Amino acid sequence: MKKNFNIKKAYYLFLLIRKSEEKIIELYHTDKIKSPVHLSIGQEAIAVGVSLALQKSDIVFSNYRGHAHYLAREGNLNEMWAELYGKIDGSSRGKAGSMHLSDWSVNFMTTSAIVTSAIPEAVGYAYAQKYKNNEGVVICYHGDGAVDEGVYWESLNFASLHQLPILFVCENNKYAIYTHQNKRMLGDSIVERANSFGVDSLRVDGLSTEDFYNATQKSINKIKNNGGPMLIECLTTRWRDHVGPGEDRHIKFRSDKELDISIKDDDLKNLAKLLTKEEAKEVQDDVERKISLAINYSEKSSFPEISEITDEVYG
Repeated sequence: MKKNFNIKKAYYLFLLIRKSEEKIIELYHTDKIKSPVHLSIGQEAIAVGVSLALQKSDIVFSNYRGHAHYLAREGNLNEMWAELYGKIDGSSRGKAGSMHLSDWSVNFMTTSAIVTSAIPEAVGYAYAQKYKNNEGVVICYHGDGAVDEGVYWESLNFASLHQLPILFVCENNKYAIYTHQNKRMLGDSIVERANSFGVDSLRVDGLSTEDFYNATQKSINKIKNNGGPMLIECLTTRWRDHVGPGEDRHIKFRSDKELDISIKDDDLKNLAKLLTKEEAKEVQDDVERKISLAINYSEKSSFPEISEITDEVYG
């Protein structure tokens, strides 16, 4: 089913992610946030474009850089902030932190701090979807660093072999921490390698939220009509440091020009220009209000009792 791209909704989700993470940067030095954070600033267009193309029945698996995926899927904002604060009203009662967000009410299943660990889980879920003839495509976000791991290609092979309803979304910011892709693999096309496993793949080169939306809608329709996995390689740029609230220009692992081009072409500004000033202001006020309420909610929440440290922990 084809859906029209909702510009106002895209701007709202994009701005919610950007402002939430800017607030994390502002508050991080206070030690109120109780876990490491991996920020999505610069990469938000992918999460927003992908999420707007999904149906409620689709299931999302994410990774440690998952704030954008969670918020774009409309996970509970109050519970996300409370989880960052380590509070009992968080999405995992304060035990999981930034890198393990989940909200099953919107089919946002899990994120993980371990590179690629959620990928075979996503493939397993897709296998169950096919076995049970359930509605819903599995979405599996990962970075280009995950492509260096053997389990990634094992997962693609299994998904292809069994023709599973799964869409792999590779957020390729070209760096695994500070090491460029060309220092880690021959060739620069993850798409070509995925195609060799029988996974139909396409590359989106740009920062347009609508381009990511269109690619996702096309891919999901193909999965639902023809069966079998697909992959979208999304070329993007990470603006902040790999981990933490800081910047990383001083490390000189990439040129300033590379980063400056991405900042200049920020699609958040482009989306705002497509709205009236009144519409944009309405969204901006709504986002600021909701983030303020979420932080207040987190401040008032309590820390979990030490007696429940092993409750709801499995493994």
